[in-house]
Amino acid sequence: MILVQQFCFAQNKKQVVKTTQSTSFYQTKLHDGDATYFTSENFKITNDGKTDVSDELQRAINEVKTNYNFGIVFIPEGIYRISRTIYVPTAVRVIGYGLKRPVIVLADNAPGFQQAYPDDKGNAKYMFWFTSSIPKEGQPVPDAGASTFYSAMSNVDLRIGKGNPSAVALRTHFAQHSFISHVDIDAGDGKAGMFDVGNEMEDVRFFGGDYGIYTFKPSPGWQFMMVDTYFEGQRKAAIRSQESGLTIVRMTVKNVPTVLEVNPDFYEKLFIEDSRFENVVGPALVISNENNAYTQVSLRNVDCRNVPILTRFRGSGRQIKGAGSIYRVKTFNHGLQMDSLNAKPIHATNHEIEVLKSLPTPAHKDIPYFPHIKSWANLRSCGAKGDGVTDDTEAIQKAIDRYDAIYVPQGWYRITGTLKLKEKTALIGLNPISTQFILQDNTESFGSFGPPKPMIESSQGGANILTGIGISTAASNSRAVGLKWIAGANSYVNDVKFLGGHGNIARKRPGQEVLSNASHTGNELHWDTQYWSLWITNGGGGTFKNIWTANTFASAGTYISNTSTPGRIYAMSVEHHVRNEVRFKNVSNWKVYALQLEEESKESSNCQPLEIESSENLVFANLYMFRVIRVSTPYPHSIRSWNNRKLEFLNVHNYSQTKYPATVPLFDVNSGMEVRPWEFNRLVIDNPKPRSIELLPGKVVQLAKGFEFADGICQDSKGNVYFSESRARRIYKWSMEANALSLVADFPWEPLSLGVDTKDTLLVVFKYVPKPGYIRNGRHETFPNPPDAAGTSFSGWGNSGFTTKVYSINVDRPEETIRYLLWLPLGKMKDIAKTLNPSNRRRDSGDFLKVSINQFNTCWIAPDLVTIVPQVYDLARSNALIEGYPGKVVYGADEYLKRTFRFTVGPKGHLSEPELFAEKGEFSSAVDDQGNVYIADGQIYVFDPSGKEINVIEMPERPATIVFGGKNNDTLFITGRTGLYALKVK
Repeated sequence: MILVQQFCFAQNKKQVVKTTQSTSFYQTKLHDGDATYFTSENFKITNDGKTDVSDELQRAINEVKTNYNFGIVFIPEGIYRISRTIYVPTAVRVIGYGLKRPVIVLADNAPGFQQAYPDDKGNAKYMFWFTSSIPKEGQPVPDAGASTFYSAMSNVDLRIGKGNPSAVALRTHFAQHSFISHVDIDAGDGKAGMFDVGNEMEDVRFFGGDYGIYTFKPSPGWQFMMVDTYFEGQRKAAIRSQESGLTIVRMTVKNVPTVLEVNPDFYEKLFIEDSRFENVVGPALVISNENNAYTQVSLRNVDCRNVPILTRFRGSGRQIKGAGSIYRVKTFNHGLQMDSLNAKPIHATNHEIEVLKSLPTPAHKDIPYFPHIKSWANLRSCGAKGDGVTDDTEAIQKAIDRYDAIYVPQGWYRITGTLKLKEKTALIGLNPISTQFILQDNTESFGSFGPPKPMIESSQGGANILTGIGISTAASNSRAVGLKWIAGANSYVNDVKFLGGHGNIARKRPGQEVLSNASHTGNELHWDTQYWSLWITNGGGGTFKNIWTANTFASAGTYISNTSTPGRIYAMSVEHHVRNEVRFKNVSNWKVYALQLEEESKESSNCQPLEIESSENLVFANLYMFRVIRVSTPYPHSIRSWNNRKLEFLNVHNYSQTKYPATVPLFDVNSGMEVRPWEFNRLVIDNPKPRSIELLPGKVVQLAKGFEFADGICQDSKGNVYFSESRARRIYKWSMEANALSLVADFPWEPLSLGVDTKDTLLVVFKYVPKPGYIRNGRHETFPNPPDAAGTSFSGWGNSGFTTKVYSINVDRPEETIRYLLWLPLGKMKDIAKTLNPSNRRRDSGDFLKVSINQFNTCWIAPDLVTIVPQVYDLARSNALIEGYPGKVVYGADEYLKRTFRFTVGPKGHLSEPELFAEKGEFSSAVDDQGNVYIADGQIYVFDPSGKEINVIEMPERPATIVFGGKNNDTLFITGRTGLYALKVK
């Protein structure tokens, strides 16, 4: 708690700041063989504040960087005096421990901390300066930047001594997985506590100084997340900023002239929630560029006492006053606003202020308390090696089964199976690049085809904690999920990096071989071949903070599905995926703060940044969506929205340095509406009405658009229609009941064609490419071309080495029900009710009829046990499946010669009695209830049962696959290249 204080705000007077002692987060020494301990045994220092430790502290930090490339400097309790700037290079963390936090003090009248520095970006001199590398004498200091990852300071208090007016405690222009936490900064009569913010901070208190923080744009232009912060006694303002994307939750500011001042002629994207301002004599907020779309201000539940003026707009002088001595700002919005998808964007200032009789208690913190440090078991003492080679799976799982709280010292811990957490398991590391759980390429249980297999799985509904640990699925593990999280609302994931392609730093140790995580460069064949890195599902929730998921080998960085458990995301960076960055599906009651999405040119030019489907009660605050300067192709939309209710977007930034940001920031699939402004303060989506679709006989109507190449169409017994995008690996459903489109599945397997069995289980024929070097049951997976591949050039020119397989899913629970269909000798099938054959075959050797009536002898059997898919090579090239029933006829296309033949289905599913039906044919055909045959071939040609052409249906674009569906089976559904269409035939 903070003691009661009295302040005088005149700038020519000094304030006296009195505070209670800070609370140490790490109250005892943690044993780590790779760490450096800043003690008198290891360095020429004392911890009584009487000797200058500057040189030795710099030596300790440099040794970590030089010897290990990343790591930790532990500083025990005590007082340490410095007199010059200490530089902290990339991936080095300074962490204090003891019953009290160590205090590092800048000596009174320290040399160089008195004069101005007009050539310095911050016009100051710094106690600690986070840098990209170790500075070299005589060269400019390499400031931290866009690639300064994993740097941090935690559980250390800083104090600026007297007579240092140009002193700033911290310069922190670092990027992902860098942070300041559990730090008190007493700036005294110095300039500020911090200059140039980066990534995030938690539990940081600022006392004194002209400013607590003054900052320009963070590196490399992202938002800045502040959680549980405190400011008191600043002489000019608690914060001065520009373009810093301040995303603030639970901040207290007391006894200052101004809470936040935006620099003149600059914008700010400001979000503040669950905070309090007390004794603010000037305007709490000073906002510049009042009428510019980039200026976005959103406040939620800010309690004020003795704050007469809430906001002043610098340009116009307009002020918004408070309401009495105590009041709550329930909502405040300034900027470009849209109350619904079809609302006209309006630049406005709206607020709701409630008068209070007394100041409410502070907002409840959602970051859980950790178990007492004395209860933490050391994983190395439990038998784990962490050498990157030994299989540590058994040792780690035994430790989890025995202890609730486990400290994971630095090391790379190789596992070969899923680690399953107990209800209260806490796994605690302190640096996610130096402390990793890793897979090796082609780990047997994570390879081949199968349902998602997590490296780590939380307990169901538990109160788990996972922090400070990197998770590496390597490049070649096709079933891998980094983390499956099904824990409850009080669980916590923090400072977790999902390795794979980006953000790698080589691991070196004296006398040992250098180890590295898989790089995206040189591993292109493995891109987008794994499941999701972070999967939150089945009631999972909790708090997720400081997460970076940039694994190009994963199909998405984060996938949240099937949960209504409350969740919060604080500062998540998701980047560099091939198809998807983040997906929400069937999710409610989540708040997402400072989500940053980035698409790189080579791997992500066609990536969908954010997909939100069938979700409700979601808030996105300070959402940044960015395409890098190397991107040279457009992409249509940053957000795809499907069937959502009560979504609120606050402060949205959609941008690129080139002319190719996403064309629109948001597209709502079923309403067809799009949001045009790239920058806006507020947007609400609440169950937008789908486009009015009137199906009239003979009229082709577009149902949906925006696909790359839609094909593979089929229908179920209820008239619903399914289709796919092969390269994009997406499967869709058009619901007859909802009259709307939904995304069924988005797996890392390329769907080729779709069908259903007699019980409407969806069957997916997919392309399976074995991983080089993968060994299963002691043998390499290889798939030579079968004999029936010989008659098509599709099997030549290097297009080999893969096979086709079939899996099934329940479309309501696809992730939990994906199963590989077993294949059987046809002779073991007693009853066959239905067959699914290739709709088209491209046989450029002239053997179409021969392979069509080939007596296949193996098949895949569907879950209903009476539907089969013949095991034939042409499934690899076919665009769709045709349903066959023993004793009935089916139609198949000779794609090469553009002909359609009629066949009879035999009792074992074999096709026989071929008959040329029409000199038209391409990918697909369909038959109506009268026996008329519809053939897609540029347009759609209609033939009566005798083969006479009776109609031509002209299409807006080239049709690919067609099928009859609808409640009465009287609607022809057509996939074009980019759209889904329907035609009522009667």
